[in-house]
Amino acid sequence: MSSPQRTIHHADAIEWLKAQPVLEGASFVTSMPDFSEFNKLTLDEWKAWFTDTAALVLSRCPDDGVVIFYQRDGKRNGTWIDKGYLVQKASERTGHAQLWHKIVCRARAGSSTFGQPGFSHLLCFSKGVRPEIATSTPDVLPLAGEQTWTRGMGLLACEAACRFILEQTTTRTVVDPFCGHGTVLAVANELGLDAIGVEKGRKRAEKAQALQVKNGVIVSAAAHEADSREFAEGKQ
Repeated sequence: MSSPQRTIHHADAIEWLKAQPVLEGASFVTSMPDFSEFNKLTLDEWKAWFTDTAALVLSRCPDDGVVIFYQRDGKRNGTWIDKGYLVQKASERTGHAQLWHKIVCRARAGSSTFGQPGFSHLLCFSKGVRPEIATSTPDVLPLAGEQTWTRGMGLLACEAACRFILEQTTTRTVVDPFCGHGTVLAVANELGLDAIGVEKGRKRAEKAQALQVKNGVIVSAAAHEADSREFAEGKQ
């Protein structure tokens, strides 16, 4: 059996997605940029951008695939910004059904986080996939898991998303058009799935190409290579 493949495109995600057809054989897992990353947009302009971009991602998923969004809400001038709602608006536009909505805890339940939500949304959409109720998984993940940076998707959340794709769809490639450091891609490879990432920042794209997950733990590329050599020498 060949090793799972990983391809990183150093490009603007929006332009890359617009240039793609429906990506047959693929499902998507991604976390889209926050309002804080758009200095020149008003809040309303960012909300429109966010919904339009979510719709674009959904439009490139085949009917037998799923799109899973990992999004943390925010606050602006004392008001709540519900990204789960914005993603659902996009899915209504594209005709995708919501399969599930999980809450991923970022802080201990019952604690106050003062301005930053203590949870993230993990939302799954599809046109054709309809999992059996007997295969249901927990609606609340008590831990997001290890992160490579503050905006990154937690390792355990990545595993939940990629394992659902592996077990509940026929697609065998995971696409993350806003891949950051590439934790989703590394987890997909660890589970035997191919992965495609898009990242605008060159340094982040390089990290996304190198990042490895081994036995459910994030390791550096150098450490992974050293472990591989040690294993090979031990087999001789």
